[in-house]
Amino acid sequence: MSEKQFPAGMEPLAGRTFTFACHPGVSCYMQCCRNVDMYLYPYDIIRLKRCLGLRSDLFLERHARIVEGGNPYFPALMLKLADGEEKACPFLGAEGCTVYADRPSACRTYPLERAVDRRATGGRPEDFYFLTSHPYCRGHQEEREWKVRDWLRDQQLAYYNLMDDLWAEMDTLFRSNPWVGEPVAGPKQQLAFMICYNVDGFRDYLAANDLLGRFRLDRDRLRAIGRDDEELLRFGFDFLKFHLAGLPVLRRKI
Repeated sequence: MSEKQFPAGMEPLAGRTFTFACHPGVSCYMQCCRNVDMYLYPYDIIRLKRCLGLRSDLFLERHARIVEGGNPYFPALMLKLADGEEKACPFLGAEGCTVYADRPSACRTYPLERAVDRRATGGRPEDFYFLTSHPYCRGHQEEREWKVRDWLRDQQLAYYNLMDDLWAEMDTLFRSNPWVGEPVAGPKQQLAFMICYNVDGFRDYLAANDLLGRFRLDRDRLRAIGRDDEELLRFGFDFLKFHLAGLPVLRRKI
């Protein structure tokens, strides 16, 4: 996307300020946590399952549902809402969010929306932020003033954005239909789903198939993969690029 191709009525904030605050004193407090369509990305799942003390496969069983997203060749995940008329977020407590420190990137980013130009010159993607709102939200009427960079820092979004950008690369790869000829939910698709969304299942798969032993990986990376979910996910993304598209991001042992 370029600056001349933004949707009608949407203008990037750039250096301009906006006002927003969310706290128990706002009349709509917690309304946005009900009847919400919340997509979950791989890093969101890692943070949430760790916060809840669950394996990722159990988290998926309890709190996620598979849906058709924007990618015709790979499913998306959405948060499974609580039963009942209000359809509340399952992590909403009487006083607010019970997983606030590990809330998904969509929760952190609001009231902003992020768009990324991956065709930007210089080889580095450029991101743009837009102000969004819902009719019920009274947070925009608060006096707290922000610039985009201050909001990103306050909401601790830098690492979330980094991990979401890595996921966007995978989504682009999946849009090329690298499993053409396979039936729906064929073995390659199932492997990709596990790597992206079920990091603990992928760890089991590594051990059962000695996958790490097939590639030249330095000692520091091997140690990081062994102890860190995020580094395991990064390796998984590299493995999928190598396995599905033949990209030279990994080197096999001879």
